[in-house]
Amino acid sequence: MQGELIRVDQSRSTREDQRSPLEGQRPSLERLRPERLRTDCPVLLSERLVMRAPHEEDIDALSHLANNAKVATMVSRMPHPYTANDAADFVRRTKSGEIGKCVYAITKAENGAFIGCCGVEPHADGRTVEIGYWLGEPYWGQGFTTEACHALVDMVFRTRENIDQIDARCRVMNIASRRVIQKCGFQFQGSGLAASLALGSNVPVEWYRLDRKTWMSLRSWGALS
Repeated sequence: MQGELIRVDQSRSTREDQRSPLEGQRPSLERLRPERLRTDCPVLLSERLVMRAPHEEDIDALSHLANNAKVATMVSRMPHPYTANDAADFVRRTKSGEIGKCVYAITKAENGAFIGCCGVEPHADGRTVEIGYWLGEPYWGQGFTTEACHALVDMVFRTRENIDQIDARCRVMNIASRRVIQKCGFQFQGSGLAASLALGSNVPVEWYRLDRKTWMSLRSWGALS
């Protein structure tokens, strides 16, 4: 078990005064399902979040939060409407490795509530990965997405020595997502088009990149704290 959990610097996110039914305690390792921990995709712990593999208990919350056009139209491969069957199929395919190589459920550390997903997808060059993420609308504007992305970026560069750079994309109109990407140190590379399953068409997107040297520099300057 030791070495398979990565704890992210707790100074990263702003503390929130929230009442917890678990009195603020983190979920036990039992709840993190150690049999499902993956050495290439370790469970990630940050100040307010636990990021772990999706499982069947997430299906209800996943289908509820994902069945939102404001979410679906901002990511490339989410259908709309989004049903419980879609959620169950998503969980099944993440287990079998059909959806990328590293998919995380984002959950709140205080009570285990599922609030969104993020993941890492490798590129064919073997040196680049791309991160993607979405968060349920009730959890927007609280810094959770930035906290999750910081954890994801740190995990990639700390555990995958072959990776030189991380890409991220967002719709041109998605100001909030752009801010998250920029807060994580990514630099603008260009614009283009990407398919949107929910809209059934291509949409304008912006492409950003963070290389390992920049990440190391930002960390040494404290810019990612």
